[in-house]
Amino acid sequence: MQGNHFTISYHTAGTLAANHTFTFTVPFACTLVAVSAVASNASSGILDVGTSSDTDLYVSNMDVGDSNVPALYDEAGDFESDVYPHIAAGTVVEAELDYDGAGGTAAQNFTLVLTFEEG
Repeated sequence: MQGNHFTISYHTAGTLAANHTFTFTVPFACTLVAVSAVASNASSGILDVGTSSDTDLYVSNMDVGDSNVPALYDEAGDFESDVYPHIAAGTVVEAELDYDGAGGTAAQNFTLVLTFEEG
Protein backbone atom coordinates (compact mmCIF):
# COMPACT_ATOMS: atom_id res chain seq x y z
CA MET A 1 0.00 0.00 0.00
CA GLN A 2 1.31 3.43 -0.96
CA GLY A 3 -0.46 6.05 1.16
CA ASN A 4 -4.13 5.27 0.64
CA HIS A 5 -3.52 3.43 -2.68
CA PHE A 6 -3.29 -0.32 -3.24
CA THR A 7 -2.89 -2.56 -6.27
CA ILE A 8 -4.31 -5.87 -7.43
CA SER A 9 -2.26 -7.65 -10.10
CA TYR A 10 -2.69 -10.72 -12.30
CA HIS A 11 -0.31 -12.47 -14.65
CA THR A 12 -0.82 -15.36 -17.04
CA ALA A 13 2.29 -16.92 -18.56
CA GLY A 14 2.61 -18.27 -22.08
CA THR A 15 0.48 -17.87 -25.18
CA LEU A 16 -3.19 -17.71 -24.23
CA ALA A 17 -5.62 -20.09 -25.94
CA ALA A 18 -8.86 -18.86 -24.35
CA ASN A 19 -10.43 -15.81 -22.73
CA HIS A 20 -9.64 -15.19 -19.05
CA THR A 21 -11.75 -13.75 -16.24
CA PHE A 22 -10.13 -12.50 -13.03
CA THR A 23 -12.55 -12.07 -10.13
CA PHE A 24 -12.18 -10.70 -6.60
CA THR A 25 -14.25 -8.92 -3.94
CA VAL A 26 -13.22 -5.49 -2.65
CA PRO A 27 -13.12 -5.57 1.17
CA PHE A 28 -13.92 -1.89 1.64
CA ALA A 29 -15.13 1.08 -0.38
CA CYS A 30 -12.57 2.24 -2.92
CA THR A 31 -12.10 4.06 -6.21
CA LEU A 32 -10.47 2.58 -9.31
CA VAL A 33 -7.85 5.14 -10.39
CA ALA A 34 -5.71 3.23 -12.90
CA VAL A 35 -5.70 0.17 -15.14
CA SER A 36 -2.47 -1.03 -16.72
CA ALA A 37 -2.49 -4.01 -19.09
CA VAL A 38 0.12 -5.51 -21.39
CA ALA A 39 1.05 -8.55 -23.44
CA SER A 40 4.64 -9.43 -24.29
CA ASN A 41 3.80 -9.65 -28.00
CA ALA A 42 1.91 -7.55 -30.56
CA SER A 43 -1.48 -9.00 -29.60
CA SER A 44 -5.11 -8.19 -30.31
CA GLY A 45 -6.14 -8.55 -26.65
CA ILE A 46 -9.12 -6.53 -25.37
CA LEU A 47 -9.91 -5.90 -21.69
CA ASP A 48 -13.17 -5.08 -19.89
CA VAL A 49 -13.36 -4.26 -16.18
CA GLY A 50 -16.59 -4.11 -14.24
CA THR A 51 -18.72 -6.05 -11.80
CA SER A 52 -20.08 -9.59 -11.88
CA SER A 53 -23.42 -8.18 -13.07
CA ASP A 54 -22.04 -5.60 -15.58
CA THR A 55 -18.63 -6.72 -16.80
CA ASP A 56 -17.71 -3.52 -18.66
CA LEU A 57 -19.12 -1.02 -16.17
CA TYR A 58 -15.73 0.62 -15.46
CA VAL A 59 -13.61 -0.04 -18.58
CA SER A 60 -14.89 -1.21 -21.96
CA ASN A 61 -12.86 -2.54 -24.90
CA MET A 62 -9.44 -1.41 -23.69
CA ASP A 63 -6.69 -2.44 -26.10
CA VAL A 64 -4.00 -4.05 -24.00
CA GLY A 65 -0.48 -2.80 -24.50
CA ASP A 66 1.82 -4.62 -26.89
CA SER A 67 5.42 -5.79 -26.90
CA ASN A 68 5.93 -5.14 -23.16
CA VAL A 69 4.69 -1.52 -23.36
CA PRO A 70 1.62 -1.33 -21.08
CA ALA A 71 -1.54 0.51 -22.00
CA LEU A 72 -2.55 2.79 -19.13
CA TYR A 73 -5.94 4.21 -18.20
CA ASP A 74 -5.36 6.74 -15.42
CA GLU A 75 -7.50 9.77 -16.23
CA ALA A 76 -11.18 10.15 -15.38
CA GLY A 77 -12.06 10.36 -19.09
CA ASP A 78 -10.52 6.94 -19.72
CA PHE A 79 -13.26 5.24 -17.70
CA GLU A 80 -16.90 4.66 -18.60
CA SER A 81 -19.07 7.69 -17.68
CA ASP A 82 -15.85 9.79 -17.66
CA VAL A 83 -15.37 9.47 -13.89
CA TYR A 84 -13.14 7.37 -11.67
CA PRO A 85 -15.40 4.49 -10.62
CA HIS A 86 -16.31 4.38 -6.93
CA ILE A 87 -16.81 0.79 -5.79
CA ALA A 88 -18.83 -0.18 -2.71
CA ALA A 89 -17.46 -2.60 -0.11
CA GLY A 90 -18.29 -6.19 -0.97
CA THR A 91 -18.57 -5.60 -4.73
CA VAL A 92 -17.39 -8.48 -6.91
CA VAL A 93 -15.03 -6.98 -9.49
CA GLU A 94 -14.32 -8.80 -12.75
CA ALA A 95 -11.66 -8.14 -15.35
CA GLU A 96 -12.33 -10.01 -18.58
CA LEU A 97 -9.61 -10.49 -21.18
CA ASP A 98 -10.60 -11.37 -24.73
CA TYR A 99 -7.25 -12.99 -25.48
CA ASP A 100 -7.31 -12.41 -29.25
CA GLY A 101 -9.81 -9.60 -29.80
CA ALA A 102 -12.00 -10.53 -32.76
CA GLY A 103 -9.92 -13.52 -33.81
CA GLY A 104 -6.62 -11.69 -34.11
CA THR A 105 -3.28 -12.48 -32.50
CA ALA A 106 -3.42 -14.22 -29.10
CA ALA A 107 -1.90 -12.37 -26.15
CA GLN A 108 1.27 -13.81 -24.63
CA ASN A 109 2.44 -13.34 -21.02
CA PHE A 110 -0.45 -11.05 -20.09
CA THR A 111 -0.13 -8.79 -17.03
CA LEU A 112 -2.84 -6.64 -15.46
CA VAL A 113 -2.43 -4.13 -12.62
CA LEU A 114 -5.45 -2.37 -11.10
CA THR A 115 -4.74 0.59 -8.81
CA PHE A 116 -7.32 1.67 -6.24
CA GLU A 117 -7.66 4.51 -3.76
CA GLU A 118 -9.16 3.58 -0.41
CA GLY A 119 -12.41 5.30 0.52
